[in-house]
Amino acid sequence: MDAAALYAERLKTPDQAAALIASGAKVAMGLGVSQPPALLKALADRAGRGEVDDVNLYYLLSTAIAGQTVLRDELMGRIRPWSLFHTAIERGLEQRARDAGRPNPVQFIPTGFQQSPRLLCREVGVDTLICTVSPMDGDGFFSFGANTDYSKPVSETARTVIVEVNPHMPRVFGDCTVHVSRVAGIVEHAAPLLVVPMAQPQPADLVIGRTIADLVEDGSTLQMGIGALPNAVCDALKDHRHLGVHTEMLTPGLVELMQAGAADHARKTLHPGVGVFTFSMGDQNTYDFLDGNRGLEAHPVSYVNDPAVIARNAKMISVNATLQIDLSGACCSEFLNGRQFTAAGGQLDFVRGAYESDGGKSIIACHSTAAKGTASRIVARLDGPVTTPRNDTHIIVTEHGWTDLKGKSTSQRALALIALAAPEFRDGLTREARAQGLI
Repeated sequence: MDAAALYAERLKTPDQAAALIASGAKVAMGLGVSQPPALLKALADRAGRGEVDDVNLYYLLSTAIAGQTVLRDELMGRIRPWSLFHTAIERGLEQRARDAGRPNPVQFIPTGFQQSPRLLCREVGVDTLICTVSPMDGDGFFSFGANTDYSKPVSETARTVIVEVNPHMPRVFGDCTVHVSRVAGIVEHAAPLLVVPMAQPQPADLVIGRTIADLVEDGSTLQMGIGALPNAVCDALKDHRHLGVHTEMLTPGLVELMQAGAADHARKTLHPGVGVFTFSMGDQNTYDFLDGNRGLEAHPVSYVNDPAVIARNAKMISVNATLQIDLSGACCSEFLNGRQFTAAGGQLDFVRGAYESDGGKSIIACHSTAAKGTASRIVARLDGPVTTPRNDTHIIVTEHGWTDLKGKSTSQRALALIALAAPEFRDGLTREARAQGLI
């Protein structure tokens, strides 16, 4: 049977496709903008009617699409969220459960992003994948578009693959397709992709951005994290030349660097001439830039975030944000106010890969204060788990400067980090360092 015939045979209504998901199923839901609106609504409706129960939903980075369908309070129990990366959706579910005296409905799984395909395919053994794809090409392949990440590996092992074909999903090149013969159900649904507003940089972001830009040589390859601070770094890099991209998330800031001619990937030592990413979220300009662009490739996160692969890029520069840094250099980038806030993501993957790169730098940045200046982000002890261990921390940047922690003793680290704290907190941190015997 040819591809067109297979497509026609497997084309279903959203409810028919959702009926392929049985009670007790282990379902991997696409990340971010690949969360399929029509399929998720149909699954939520079936759960609401009691037609399916105990559906275990595994995913990273939920969006409002999931929050308005399968991740609603009244469906908890019939649908069981297993989050590998929290957003406001999970935090809201947890808070409302606490307020009502109910058990936490969300299970959080600590993991690094690079490990997520193995975790889902082997340790968990998900049996179903649901995600959004671009329209099928003439050879019968759908592109995962903005989200290859774990969807591509899971599509190769899951017993049931259900896709929502959206003409707004960009067609992307690389190792990022699934053939119609692997698909059990196809739903057609046109909907604009989720647009993520660009966070406006604060004055401290601009200072940090300029500091980091001065640490980046022409010809470097970049990974940028999420938020106003990495975007400020990209703005400060627009006069650089021959930059490359090897990043987990392709951000609007990185796209603007390519459009400005600052990033042409010409000096990359791995995938020369091509920018590499595993997922993207951003504005419409980002999605338009992705569509049919031969200068970009999407690959599974198991490849993109592999520290050994990252290290093959000479002058690899990794830029990530954190929430707290202790006086030894350990970073917590996922915990806030005593609770899980986000997750580790791929921070440690790129911290390690960039440091092993020839001429590479791993940079972790943050504002020196939080809570409108009432709390220091540089602390004597972390309030949550360690995301990046002190053994791995390389360069730390705040609006008060930067320091390279490699080769520094614990005493030297404490003094260097205190100097990066806001002035009003330095005396207190010095007393804490003395109490710990660090200085």
